[in-house]
Amino acid sequence: MGRRWRDGWGELVVQGGERPDVRVPLEIATSYRARTRGLLGRDSVEGAILLSPASSIHTIRMRMPIDVAYLDRELRVIAVRTMRPGRLGMLRLRARHVVEARAGVMGEWGVGKGVRVEVVPAADGG
Repeated sequence: MGRRWRDGWGELVVQGGERPDVRVPLEIATSYRARTRGLLGRDSVEGAILLSPASSIHTIRMRMPIDVAYLDRELRVIAVRTMRPGRLGMLRLRARHVVEARAGVMGEWGVGKGVRVEVVPAADGG
């Protein structure tokens, strides 16, 4: 199931099952330049950022701790980790996409292993 998003904006929809879905503002980074820039040099993030394709990340030169969700090709969460600045993340062989957000928020959103998410690009094609 190939994904073809473009750099831009949208929403991350965390499918709630028993509870209502959670909708989070999402920056979509699919170009090499946008993926390598990611959250580097930022003091905060509004919502989350999707890096695609990606199977590992690092927090070198980051200014804040982040939550990282590794997604498989069906957008199911493989693992969620909190990473402090200056770290190298493990390579996740099954991961095709990575979502990064401020440390602590993924649990609030219901993002955990096995949860499925949806990426909804902005109406302008973002």
